[in-house]
Amino acid sequence: MREKDQQQRFVEWFRHSSPYIRAFRGRTFVITFGGEMLADAQFPSLVHDLVLLNSLGIRLVLVHGARPQINKLLKERKLDAEYAEGMRVTTDAALECLKQAAGSVRVEIEALLSMGISDMPLHKLPTRVVSGNFVTAQPLGIHDGVDFCHTGVIRRIDTGSIDWHLEDENIVLLSPMGYSPTGEVFNLTAEAIATETAKQLQADKLIFLADESLSAGKKGSVLHELTQAEVETMLGGKKKLKDTTRNYLEHALKASIHGVNRVHIVNRNIDGGLLLELFTRDGVGSMISAKSFEDIRAANIDDIGGIIELIKPLEDEGQLVRRSREVLETEIQHFTVIERDGLIVACAAFYPYIKERIAELACVAVHSEYRNGGRGHELFDYIVKQARQLGIKQLFVLTTRTAHWFRERGFKPAKLDALPVKKRALYNYQRQSKVYLKDLDQ
Repeated sequence: MREKDQQQRFVEWFRHSSPYIRAFRGRTFVITFGGEMLADAQFPSLVHDLVLLNSLGIRLVLVHGARPQINKLLKERKLDAEYAEGMRVTTDAALECLKQAAGSVRVEIEALLSMGISDMPLHKLPTRVVSGNFVTAQPLGIHDGVDFCHTGVIRRIDTGSIDWHLEDENIVLLSPMGYSPTGEVFNLTAEAIATETAKQLQADKLIFLADESLSAGKKGSVLHELTQAEVETMLGGKKKLKDTTRNYLEHALKASIHGVNRVHIVNRNIDGGLLLELFTRDGVGSMISAKSFEDIRAANIDDIGGIIELIKPLEDEGQLVRRSREVLETEIQHFTVIERDGLIVACAAFYPYIKERIAELACVAVHSEYRNGGRGHELFDYIVKQARQLGIKQLFVLTTRTAHWFRERGFKPAKLDALPVKKRALYNYQRQSKVYLKDLDQ
């Protein structure tokens, strides 16, 4: 790639990511990953990215697992790994392996985090990591005749101490263990600790680094956006889910219901996947939220800046009539927008002439990066529904270049005298826009 192209790509990326950089400063992210990640070649790169997030002012709580390390130690001691109901039965021997494995994993992660960002000015900034007994637990007990021994359940997260360390710009690192007031140690899952910590901290994001992407099928595309209702449907559906997928979705749903704004499931095998998920608008993983990530709604005065930015390129090309900020302010009640994570990605205006039972569809615009997703059609359907509710029988447009788009949606060429009298009086003969009309009864 030529140097000029590389520079342009960097500029475009930085412009797109800068709003997120600013928005994430001071926010709390809880990120969890399994012990499998430590054996990955890209694990040092992930740690590098975590240090980068910390340097941007993001408050990080990391929760690591240690399952493969525990199983390896059990195997070396010629002991079997025991499971029931999908949970480890933590015998005395397994508990000793847990302590050794968790300690080893924690030290390795702390050592990598301490390296900072090499070969960059930021490597001089200290990256402090804090671990501790922040999780209070109690025994799970006996379930269906199975004694889970030292396997535990969470009683409390010391959010006050965690928050204090985060305010001091430390990274907080949690191991898959909990402690009782009487000095006992319990085995917990990283997912459970991360979910409960995010919930009690009211974190802005909970991020699971998973073995694979959440997709619609074996070869399906990644499910980028899911609402709580959609997750509930997946969990309650007839389609069989992998145990790991069900586990992530159950924890994601719990966190979302209890106030965590965004929960992400990101494929850990994607190099830089964490950064791509956080600093690009569409990301590479799956995001679960209480409501839709994208919303179609009536515009308000706060949307004017976004609408101007959206329609300006089309005005410059002559596809749309220029509208000043003042005009938009007086006509904003006629606009409908599609908002995607704070960005206005599409808009359209609807001007009804109630007495004539006809209305104009105008200023239809879709962001250049989102023109293949059916958003124009979604806007059109939304406005047609509005028109029918008002008793409108016909919809018309004036266009110079996009006649084919409207014809595909049932518009037919019409004469100027088909327009309402008031609109005819405002017709711009210099633009020579063509008139197209659609009967809504058809």
